[in-house]
Amino acid sequence: MDLKKSEENANLRRSMSGKSIFTRADSFALENLDIQLEKNLSKVLIKEIGASRSKSTFKHEEWEIDVSKLDIRYVIAKGTYGTVFRGTYAGQDVAVKLLDWGSEDVTTDAETVERRSSFYKEVSVWHKLSHPNVTQFVGASMVPSDLRLPSDKGKAQLTSIPSRAVCVVLEFVAGGNLKQFLIKNRTKRLPYDVFLQLALDLARGLEYLHSKKIVHRDVKTENMLLDKQRRLKIADFGVARVEAQNPGDMTGETGTLGYMAPEVLDGKPYNRKCDVYSFSICLWEMYCCKMPYHNIRSFGELMTGVVRLNLRPNIPRRCPNKLARIMRKCWDANPENRFEMQEVVQKLEEIRAYEENKPSNGCLACFA
Repeated sequence: MDLKKSEENANLRRSMSGKSIFTRADSFALENLDIQLEKNLSKVLIKEIGASRSKSTFKHEEWEIDVSKLDIRYVIAKGTYGTVFRGTYAGQDVAVKLLDWGSEDVTTDAETVERRSSFYKEVSVWHKLSHPNVTQFVGASMVPSDLRLPSDKGKAQLTSIPSRAVCVVLEFVAGGNLKQFLIKNRTKRLPYDVFLQLALDLARGLEYLHSKKIVHRDVKTENMLLDKQRRLKIADFGVARVEAQNPGDMTGETGTLGYMAPEVLDGKPYNRKCDVYSFSICLWEMYCCKMPYHNIRSFGELMTGVVRLNLRPNIPRRCPNKLARIMRKCWDANPENRFEMQEVVQKLEEIRAYEENKPSNGCLACFA
């Protein structure tokens, strides 16, 4: 046996005399005790959360769903943080997101408590949102519950949600996402009136979110859904955050590379203006029906280009000047120089009004 270990064991032997127990205080490795204490406290917090929410006397929040009314059908998509299912809730067609924040081997108890606490605050805001261009939030469940999830064979089986997971229920939007729609039209581009309507839908949705102090943080065409009437709805609040009072409180690389603002790519503090930048990339993509930076494959090359060299997508010469100005203004390297989304909506409405009132010959000239 190691000499040091032997000495520690000897020091930890207890000397009992009646009801008294004596232990040498100088024998403990305090840094190890701190680590163990933190782990134990985190476990206690998680148990208390679960216990308090399982009590029949606990007051449920308005946004909490009745899991017994949720019928999950099949998988729509899988991502880094969970799986999206198609289903129904109380007879309504819904998309069900099962967000799993990792197993005990990957995510610490303290991280789980922090994420669940943050999520709790966010859904308390989300459930109050109501706008035609924002996917309707139906409800959520933070209580590990038995759900009927589809098995590999497509049939439902009774299983348990992972203890670190949460369940989010949103309206189901049947028309697919905007990126798929643009890919289908990449050879001919969109009619200008269709483009303007989609651009306005996205701008209005973001204007609404920003008015509620919500920063989406992952604005991209793949996260925009279209209903059967081709109305655009902003979706995927997987990384959305309520805007911090201090921009320094919001840092970290979030979003998808080609759409990420320079300050986000560079790991600097950011605010709602990062959504404005991402909107401008989407605006360019909707106009051109092309993927931004399609020839750049590495993160390093893209970051250097966007952050250091002011790289931006090439605006076609046929693009109307007023529209091109919106793009350039919104993807300015300085967030303070970018438009607010309210200004973007106003300018897009002016462009559409002009297009509707000008002579019909040449109304689609910019797409000829």
